[in-house]
Amino acid sequence: MRGRFFALEGIDGSGKSTQLPLLARRLEALGRPCVQTREPTGGPMGTLLRQVLTGQVDCDSRVVAPLFVADRLDHLLRKGDGLLALVEGGTDVLCDRYYFSSYAYQSVDLPLEWVIGANRPCADLLRPDATLFLDVAPELALERIARGRDHTELFETRERLTRTREQYFRAFEAEKDRERILILPGDLPPEELSRAIWARVAPLL
Repeated sequence: MRGRFFALEGIDGSGKSTQLPLLARRLEALGRPCVQTREPTGGPMGTLLRQVLTGQVDCDSRVVAPLFVADRLDHLLRKGDGLLALVEGGTDVLCDRYYFSSYAYQSVDLPLEWVIGANRPCADLLRPDATLFLDVAPELALERIARGRDHTELFETRERLTRTREQYFRAFEAEKDRERILILPGDLPPEELSRAIWARVAPLL
């Protein structure tokens, strides 16, 4: 039996890192094998991408989206633990960010249509059963980021988060006929948000 694939999206500080393990525990309680993963990955391309995003490596913005795609394709196609192999083998996969993150973050600097086109091979290989978008006000997101990290990435300013949130919704509108997008209020307390997520996910299992 095929596993389910759910991607959690949202601007940084939306609560994805808290909600991923909560959702995983609910799935595992039903006896469903479950794996949590994230992008960028810990592989060579993902490591380079993280260095670019945190300013350790200087890089033209036009290169960032293809780096995301290269990292994601490796993430999808690796033998054994690649996302495609896991889902086709019956494992549920929960991914913190998938290709919509590239749409939103990279199209702040690049045309949205170009970024969507660059990501099309990934979308065609493995489309989420649902993308769960945790929507949160940029002001609250910045408060959470400041509390939880020793440093912030280059794009984590109020203006950047606001523009990125707007780009997510532009991407959702552009892809609405191809994607199942579930928008949830990310400003809820964690347990309440977890229940809201489960109410949307459980009927899809």
